Amino acid sequence: MDDIGIIPREFGRDRAPSGLPVGAEVWLVPPGAVAAGGAAGVLDAEERDRAARLRRAADREVYVAAHTALRVLAGGYLGRAPGAVVFARLDCPGCGGPHGRPVLAERGDALHFSLSHSKGLALVAFAPVPVGADVEAVPEAGTVGQVADSLHPAERSELALLAGAERAAAFTRCWTRKEAYLKGTGQGLSGTGFADTFVGTGARPLPVPGWTLTDVRVPQGFAGACAVRTGAGAAGPAG
Repeated sequence: MDDIGIIPREFGRDRAPSGLPVGAEVWLVPPGAVAAGGAAGVLDAEERDRAARLRRAADREVYVAAHTALRVLAGGYLGRAPGAVVFARLDCPGCGGPHGRPVLAERGDALHFSLSHSKGLALVAFAPVPVGADVEAVPEAGTVGQVADSLHPAERSELALLAGAERAAAFTRCWTRKEAYLKGTGQGLSGTGFADTFVGTGARPLPVPGWTLTDVRVPQGFAGACAVRTGAGAAGPAG
């Protein structure tokens, strides 16, 4: 994989999947993609309720788009209608509660997924092994200053050498890599993994033991990343 990272497929434009993936497959869900994909009204009652509780229309729109795309794509991989796809959650690795990494209730051992959305753009990754994906809009410089202390000390040192837009872009690269990895492991942001894991802020992510961590090519003003567990039977990312 070269420096541009994974080039994702685009939901609503590229051919829908049919059959389980061999390696990781990453999908971009841009604004308006759900209408183009022709699959409105597939969310279940819980998803519709969560969407309705979002106050901002833009937040509701991206939530509906992202979760509709997730259902359509998962249905394609499983050979099921989008509305027939059922989701569950693993136990939290920190507290043991039923709010860990989301999984498919059917064939969840053969098809893993991860969903992320930010500022109207969504990213979905599927793989035959645990996978994590994250997309984030590049924040203002002031926001970077407020949250950079949550990174690994070496990453904070790297950011200290940068300024302005370059620093914001490097921070966002680092953040998405780290969050993709922690979503893949199921740890999330609740433990110490965010500060303890070193993925770097440079043009390419640093290796993380047991995982393939790759940047994803997303529109300007965003950063994206995908993490795929490696090991016996595990395949690396594919565009």
